[in-house]
Amino acid sequence: MKKPLIAAIGLAALAQLAVPQLAHAETLRTPHWVEFSGKESLDPISPTRFYSANQLIYSRLVRQGSKGEPMSDLASEWQANPAADEWTFTLRDGVSFHNGKALSADDVIYSFTRLLDPERDAPARAALSVIEDISVNEAGQIVFRLSQSHADLPILLMDYRAKIVPVGFDDDTSLQGIGTGPFKLVEFDPQGTTTFEAFADYWEGAPKLDGMDLIGIPDDNARTQALLAGQIDWSGWNGVNAQQLRLFSSNPAYHYDSIATGDWRGMVFRADDEVFQDVRVRRALRLVADREEMVNLLFGKGGATITCDNPVWNGDQYKLAQECPQDLDTARSLLSDAGYADGLEIDVYTSGVDNYFRPMTELYQRQAAEAGITVNVHNVPAADYWNTAWMKKPAFTTAWGQRPTDQVLNEIFQSEANWNESAYKNPEFDALLAKARATLDDEARTELYHQAQALLTETGATLIPFHLNNNRVMKREVHIPAVEHFAIRWHQVDKQGES
Repeated sequence: MKKPLIAAIGLAALAQLAVPQLAHAETLRTPHWVEFSGKESLDPISPTRFYSANQLIYSRLVRQGSKGEPMSDLASEWQANPAADEWTFTLRDGVSFHNGKALSADDVIYSFTRLLDPERDAPARAALSVIEDISVNEAGQIVFRLSQSHADLPILLMDYRAKIVPVGFDDDTSLQGIGTGPFKLVEFDPQGTTTFEAFADYWEGAPKLDGMDLIGIPDDNARTQALLAGQIDWSGWNGVNAQQLRLFSSNPAYHYDSIATGDWRGMVFRADDEVFQDVRVRRALRLVADREEMVNLLFGKGGATITCDNPVWNGDQYKLAQECPQDLDTARSLLSDAGYADGLEIDVYTSGVDNYFRPMTELYQRQAAEAGITVNVHNVPAADYWNTAWMKKPAFTTAWGQRPTDQVLNEIFQSEANWNESAYKNPEFDALLAKARATLDDEARTELYHQAQALLTETGATLIPFHLNNNRVMKREVHIPAVEHFAIRWHQVDKQGES
């Protein structure tokens, strides 16, 4: 079977799959989608951060638990003062970097100082801008002083980019890729194969794997074929869609977990565009979506969770319960009021870089036509999509990973956020977010976040029809904890020899 499957990938994809067929029995071969076309960075706060690699290399003070809750990582414990505008974190003892240097408070202060530097303007700065000062007290603990009270600072510090790097990271190129995580960088080649070896001195214990290979495969179908051909060991962070899952579900050479997540796919109608700046048009474009049909056809009934253009996932403590049935009559009325009584024609850019983008867009195209909206779908090559279409065209498909309420709303939809891909600017929304951060009462804070979510659903510029289940397919000898990807403990991942 291998020969025809490999042939189906095509010569271009084969060039990207220059992977030895007989990898070491304990090396996990993992695909990634080359999100930044070879410009991936080992700097965790870079706009072109190499997510897959940085998850293995670096650690945070606080990490995500299996249910999305904050858990200790490099910080063993923390506490706030009564006003929650000063937080004290105790560093874990016995942690070392990959170069043998012991972790110190200076490394933590250095890491957050560079992240929050306004001259650098890192994308994560918007989510963590509440931090005003970082210092070390007499006990050697890290003290965060905030510009306002924030009851959820530990949740903010779970940000996947809030990694700790050694002092001198910016000035010494030999420190690029040096972290405290479970795997050490051996070779960096984001468009080819980036290799790692286990870090024996990892604070939680030596990894079960000897190493990992991250293999750049931009195209979704090529990733699926590579897994079927035995060239990779699992589907990678993105998983497979419902149609692809059928190729593996009855095959004894594979097993899979279906994991509810806060990951979402969507369609952005930029609010700074001449057509989409009208909130009536944006609302109409979202009302035509039949989300239930999308879920049933793309995933199978119950295979994903419907959401009402709200990025906050069901597992989050601040999630607002909403309903959003398709409403073609209201959509037509809104378009008529906006001057499009005879219909509207738009261009939407998508790609095969993600396995849901094109089928979601084609379903939307048919659904929108029922309200007199013509959607011209433009397919962009996977290798070019993130650089030429995302945040550059007036309407495009998008993909985001799970984030806590405060982070996802501030980072993607707050007016001044670097990654405000929809150009959504709403002072009322911004004010609700700021007030929620400063509100210590749990019920009052929850109500403010609910108001912000309702306002975004009403006036936003992004269609978010569903949150994904991650269908994580693995070869039968691979064992990855069945948790959302931010909560995976990579030192526990195992591969028990070749099949």
